Amino acid sequence: PEDRANQPAHYVAKYLDAAGVDVVPCPTYYPKVTEILGKSVVRQLRAIPAPRVDVLDVFRRAEDCDGHLEDILAMDERPHTVWLQSGIRNDRFAARLTEEGIDVV
Repeated sequence: PEDRANQPAHYVAKYLDAAGVDVVPCPTYYPKVTEILGKSVVRQLRAIPAPRVDVLDVFRRAEDCDGHLEDILAMDERPHTVWLQSGIRNDRFAARLTEEGIDVV
């Protein structure tokens, strides 16, 4: 949300949006927020409309990533790449995505 402009999940999305990247906000928090950066939020990754997501940028702690695995794998068109933020590492999460043909950064 706009009141979290100092958080990486907001300012990275804002930067990408300004650079012309099609950003689809899918916040795990803030259940009452309906828009971020003027874009409608989706509540589940599988609800993101096609075309395929090239990069899914995850802004979660390492221990929280596993909770998103099934939602990522249930996407009609899976992302090419899942990007975890600097310093975030979850080997089990990354291995499962890699087994499914998804690159992990």
